[in-house]
Amino acid sequence: MDTKLVVFKDKKIRRILHNSEWWFSVVDVCGALTNSPDAGSYWRKLKQRLKAEGSEVVTICHGLKLPAPDGKMRRTDCANTEGIFRIIQSIPSPKAEPFKRWLAKVGYERVQEIEDPELATKRTREIYQAKGYSDAWIEKRMRGIAVRDELTKEWKNRGIAKEPEYAILTSEISKAAFGMTPIEYKQHKGLTRENLRDHMTDLELIFSMLGEAATTEIARKQDAQGFGENKTASRKGGRIAGEAREKLQNETGAKVVSAENYLTEPEHRKRLKTNQGEDGTP
Repeated sequence: MDTKLVVFKDKKIRRILHNSEWWFSVVDVCGALTNSPDAGSYWRKLKQRLKAEGSEVVTICHGLKLPAPDGKMRRTDCANTEGIFRIIQSIPSPKAEPFKRWLAKVGYERVQEIEDPELATKRTREIYQAKGYSDAWIEKRMRGIAVRDELTKEWKNRGIAKEPEYAILTSEISKAAFGMTPIEYKQHKGLTRENLRDHMTDLELIFSMLGEAATTEIARKQDAQGFGENKTASRKGGRIAGEAREKLQNETGAKVVSAENYLTEPEHRKRLKTNQGEDGTP
């Protein structure tokens, strides 16, 4: 398990990576958002009040071991991001008000997106632009999202209902298309919890789309039903992308699979370097 600190307004909040997601110390969050001299006591009283009100918030907290002031690992109430947001909403403190206003804004935007899905697409584009991705990359990424959505809908209609099965089928496509599972691919790029496709190059995105689009078409034409038949279709779809990738590599002499990521340098800046040369000259 990985433990790290995050800082909020000079207040240190302990966190731990548990089951592939961050969990935060509830006591530390209470201490950061209140003027209580004893954050532990504040949380105990708040927890009692929430229980009395029948709130489910307390039930989603887990006791995880975090480093205490004395240096020892001690079990501490922790909540994931969703849980922390729900707890913040229960804290009557002026310091918590900015979070509550932000949560209300996010909730309102989500309702808008449900009523008008085009808003969700627009906001996704804006987020990628703010992160430094080029318009050309964003177009491919957005198209890839649409292709992926079409595939998962097809799987659902063909009897694939459990999330682990989606992951297995996706791994089959990736292994056939790139020679690596998504987990191996992330390791190749030096990623941990980041979204793999957000760190793919143009060509990697294109071949990802080809593998998934081919899988969707094969599943439809062959009327694949259930996990076994769709697993076979996934391998075939991935193989089509894999063979196309190998042909391109043979023609260009350059590998499609890249160790490149955009953790420290935005995609559009790397694109400019590629187009102009590392020294900035055409």
